Amino acid sequence: MRQDQLSPAPGSHHRRRRVGRGDGSGRGTYSGRGLKGQKSRSGGAKGGTFEGGQTTIVHRLPFRRGFSNPFRVEYEVVNVGQLDRFPAGTDVTLAVLRAARLIRRNLPVKVLGQGDLSHPVVVKAHRFSQSARAKIEAAGGRVEELKDASSNGSGSHPA
Repeated sequence: MRQDQLSPAPGSHHRRRRVGRGDGSGRGTYSGRGLKGQKSRSGGAKGGTFEGGQTTIVHRLPFRRGFSNPFRVEYEVVNVGQLDRFPAGTDVTLAVLRAARLIRRNLPVKVLGQGDLSHPVVVKAHRFSQSARAKIEAAGGRVEELKDASSNGSGSHPA
């Protein structure tokens, strides 16, 4: 099949209604606008924000700058100091963090570098700050980065 062979489904395309083409057309005289009044005149249609002359909601609300990034990924945050509660050599996974109630929501996890770690642990999370990575490795532990954070179903960006 080629592009020039494509056609719309039957009944999906309608011809434009031509008004004001004489009384014999059935859409003459007032051309579907009724009799007098603001909406019968040319340019009489007011926009969707028009509120009868009162100050519109757009102008009554404070002006907000900036924008919302649709691709922002929100993280559940855990600090290195909080990992010190686990015994040496523990595999700190998302399930272990959830059981310890360090994370509660079903979001990707990022480990930040606040606090100190006194013994080696293996930490598995989606993201690590540079300082967190350095502190975990300095304590003799290991970091394992899990698959992309958006694969956890939290990001709105189509992968």
